[in-house]
Amino acid sequence: MGTTQRTIPIQATIACWLTLCLTLVLPVLADEKKPSRDWPMFRGDPQLTGVSGSSFSGKPKVRWSYTVSDAGFISTPAIVDGTVFIGDDMGTMHALDLETGKTLWKISVGDSISIVSSPTVHNGLVLFGDDAGIMHALNVKDGSSRWSFNTDGPIVSSVNLSGNRMVFGSYDGNLYCLDRTTGKLIWKCQTDDKLHATPGITGDRVLIAGCDQKLHVIDLASGTELSGVDMGSVSGSSAAIMGSRVFLGTYGNQVLAVDWQKQEIDWRYENPERQFPFMASAALTEKLAIIGGRDKSVHGLDLLTGKEIWSFQTKGRVEASAVIAGNLAIVGTQKGVLFAIDVRNGKEAWHFEAGDSITASVAVAQGCIVFGTDDGVVYRLDPTPNTK
Repeated sequence: MGTTQRTIPIQATIACWLTLCLTLVLPVLADEKKPSRDWPMFRGDPQLTGVSGSSFSGKPKVRWSYTVSDAGFISTPAIVDGTVFIGDDMGTMHALDLETGKTLWKISVGDSISIVSSPTVHNGLVLFGDDAGIMHALNVKDGSSRWSFNTDGPIVSSVNLSGNRMVFGSYDGNLYCLDRTTGKLIWKCQTDDKLHATPGITGDRVLIAGCDQKLHVIDLASGTELSGVDMGSVSGSSAAIMGSRVFLGTYGNQVLAVDWQKQEIDWRYENPERQFPFMASAALTEKLAIIGGRDKSVHGLDLLTGKEIWSFQTKGRVEASAVIAGNLAIVGTQKGVLFAIDVRNGKEAWHFEAGDSITASVAVAQGCIVFGTDDGVVYRLDPTPNTK
């Protein structure tokens, strides 16, 4: 009996501690899985899934627009802590107040130097490359330069991050890994042709498709290439990662699902009626890979089989990558129309006419949509409440 009396308090104490630990730990784990309400980088997260942590309910209305003369916007904006960061094709990075659209600062990296690389914002730095082959790190507060790093080719790729390591591709054929705080080279991995895409990161692996027709799997710690999967065509599409598979489009008119661990292609999709390249990157839901192409369509493809579940006709080429916001896939076209497509059935929810080509993808954060057009206008769209 004495033993039983001693054991009960110990068991109760253990149970109490376990309950306390779960109470403290589970919210942390849940928060880690939640998509950010900001949009800090191209495609939104290191796996490049194109999924926003913010929904958009109701038809769009213009909150503000910001116009520059003699320049266009072909890079995706970043939205962090109430500031929009976006580069133009004449070499200026703009920081705009998200609420008002007013200029907070703007910095030129050089006359007529195109900024195609979408900015990545992290820990007080704005990170982006330019057409002169220079990677820039600017201070978030005032746009002053923290450091810069030179490559031997234009940088279209955006930066992806893991801890203090930042990775990006260059048209000189190298995948670079730099120290984020100093800009010092940690390693570079040479491929056989240009790297246009943004690299995806999953665990300790970096995945990037190249103009050498390969999907490269690279060790993040050392920069050693571990494998290369032959895609059968050039790709500039960024690696949208879900588990062991990568989804991307090719210049060979196909969308691929590649098992990067088994080093094999699971399926290929090709429009049976219109064969055109897929320049955009895929956005991933739990069931679908959603991607637009130059075939003037946005396709909802089954993740497991590649079967087309639905197709939405846009009447204009689609080079921008779709962003998932709640049940909507939001994507612009070369006709200057922004569409919101219901991912459940492929039907139009609404559209917005911007007036000029939309090459860049949208950023969806804090309940709004921000994007730029080829003729130099940045829009913030807010939802109009649905009324019966």
